[in-house]
Amino acid sequence: MVMKTIPKSYTVAAVASFIVLVTYLALFSSVSDLQLIPSLSSSQGTSLQQTWESRTIRIDQAPQEMTSSTITCDRSHTDYDLCSINGTCSLDQRTGTLALMDPISSTSAPIVEKIRPYPRKTDNWVMPRIKELTLTSGTLVYTRSCDITHDSPAIVFSAGGYTGSIYHDFIDGFIPLFITANSIYPDHDFIIVVVNPKEWWMPRYMDVLGAFTKHKTILLENENASSITHCFTSAFVGLISHGPMLIDPIRLPNSKSLVDFHNLLDKAYNTNLSTLESQKPRLILVSRYGNVGRVILNEKHIKEMLEDVGFEVIIFRPSKTTSLKEAYKLIKSSHGMVGVHGAALTHLLFLRPGSVLVQIVPLGLGWVAKTCFEYPAKGMELEYTEYRVNVGESSLVEKYSKDDLVLKDPIAYRGVDWNATKMNVYLKEQDVRLDVNRFREHMNKAYEKAKTFMDIDG
Repeated sequence: MVMKTIPKSYTVAAVASFIVLVTYLALFSSVSDLQLIPSLSSSQGTSLQQTWESRTIRIDQAPQEMTSSTITCDRSHTDYDLCSINGTCSLDQRTGTLALMDPISSTSAPIVEKIRPYPRKTDNWVMPRIKELTLTSGTLVYTRSCDITHDSPAIVFSAGGYTGSIYHDFIDGFIPLFITANSIYPDHDFIIVVVNPKEWWMPRYMDVLGAFTKHKTILLENENASSITHCFTSAFVGLISHGPMLIDPIRLPNSKSLVDFHNLLDKAYNTNLSTLESQKPRLILVSRYGNVGRVILNEKHIKEMLEDVGFEVIIFRPSKTTSLKEAYKLIKSSHGMVGVHGAALTHLLFLRPGSVLVQIVPLGLGWVAKTCFEYPAKGMELEYTEYRVNVGESSLVEKYSKDDLVLKDPIAYRGVDWNATKMNVYLKEQDVRLDVNRFREHMNKAYEKAKTFMDIDG
């Protein structure tokens, strides 16, 4: 295992990013905010900083590089646990048990490890809802004969938790899977084993899974589990995460980046842009609607203004039934995307590198907008800009006096206790009515960048 020490200068940013992750789950989850967001006291902040200052980046070697058949686990990471079985192993789907079939010594005490393979191990609300797997090197009583023998290793992870929001589907699932595959099996094909899959999950993401591996995905369901026992050459359980929608090339043996992840999506959806030529820069306007908060109240006027600037504007209103293949085709054919901070901006992963992304940042959300989408946009090599909503453009002016901290000083209002009530003020209660002239000035600059990109890349 290769160890790299994080320079101390990065610890403050690391602590901030971690706190954002812990406190911000409610943004993209349908679960009650009160269940998701712990209060962060100053003492918690201190302990977190100490944890990050002593933390190391670990690049895990593939299990088959070890010289003996055994089970090992690494529980030193803040966000995830990892276990590996180096040697032929069987999977009993009914009990969720992975058993090493050729342990070093049948006379030695059996190894038994438990793991919930989901990269949010400090989340006390969601982790009990993730199926716990058992890894053992016990005697034959734990080992069933193989019904299907595979000549490849397995990567095992959970698609439970906050799955259902496209943001979480990618930051807790496919991006960590990409990191793990390129860390552990960079030159090998592997079999994907998915724990806790929802009924809709496999049909929705079949194309993406097919881009990772040629093998059929094995679903380990909670109910009606198959009695078939699968055997693998080895297994890696858990997913490695580099942060929200981030891939750090330095930490991967093949230096893959978020652009390479985009290329994998391109392979999955096999999009041909030759028939999608446009005479104007095509801009995707991500539309929020209903009582979800952060809705552009004057969206019609904004669309007209954007068309007057020179864009071909397409309104994009994604839902859980939106075809990802069609969404990918549409967004990849564009030259830019604009939208209010929210889960739908995860579709930035579908943009071509060099495209323009404009994030409209409502009052009080600048700190989290940076973590969730600015950093990933730059990792995707997009031309990123943001439009900061001022007090007069926020609907909160209709609910709070101008001297209220909610408007006057959101940072002071938020304080160290960033709880559900305070979060809902900015995320759920707030809509925006953009100043058309002010926003036009911002989008004129975005147009020039999008036009340049179109002229070069088509």
